[in-house]
Amino acid sequence: MRLFVSLSFNGGAYSGWQIQKNAISVQAVLERALTLATGETISVIGAGRTDAGVNAKVFIAHFDISAECTKKPKEILRKINAILPSDIIAQNICQVADDAHARFDAISRTYSYYVHTEKDPFAIFSYHYRHRLDMERMNIAAQHLLGTKDFSSFEKVGSDNNTSICTVTSALWGRIDKTHLCFEVTADRFLRNMVRAMVGTLLDVGRGKREPEWITQLIEEKERCKAGQSVPGHALFLKEVRYPYPLFENNKK
Repeated sequence: MRLFVSLSFNGGAYSGWQIQKNAISVQAVLERALTLATGETISVIGAGRTDAGVNAKVFIAHFDISAECTKKPKEILRKINAILPSDIIAQNICQVADDAHARFDAISRTYSYYVHTEKDPFAIFSYHYRHRLDMERMNIAAQHLLGTKDFSSFEKVGSDNNTSICTVTSALWGRIDKTHLCFEVTADRFLRNMVRAMVGTLLDVGRGKREPEWITQLIEEKERCKAGQSVPGHALFLKEVRYPYPLFENNKK
């Protein structure tokens, strides 16, 4: 039986989603909790990778349990939440088709990145960028990210993807208040470090170092060293993962 589970997590204590040698990951912690809760050895597949320190408001993963397992999905949900640390919570769980896949079936992912331009002791999940920003310029620049393109210029050097082509369907800055902003971007897939590199590049435009049209040139050049610096991971959130079928409709806590 295949189950999908939705998670929220504070990624500050983790090396990212994926299991790594000599580092703690969200995947490893979740697999341990599921193994203890079900009495079976559980392997989990996530909707994608997240970098070290990156957070998720919604992260989807799937796992299989045997038909003989006596635990019902909602019972598994309760048990794993009792085992998981306070910085990870399982929100919902549901049974899906045996061939449903948390990663390959996903049709889009949405990320949010938070920035503040004046000192704020409570903005622990926001990046303090100490420069004035022109949001209109950044949004003009962000429009050059839309479409199906090779995003090598925003991919971490040394990544092992088969392709760097992604389709970005939305990219927009919004103002929370006078000194707090949020960038939200949606695509069918994201490369390693892609959103953080995009944000760093758009901030260069926003402070006047570059013109908005520079983004098109960057994409054409396909060289990571020419784009802006990657911003810190603590202000990045995976906000949504969408699938072509409904999930969790009758499984809310």
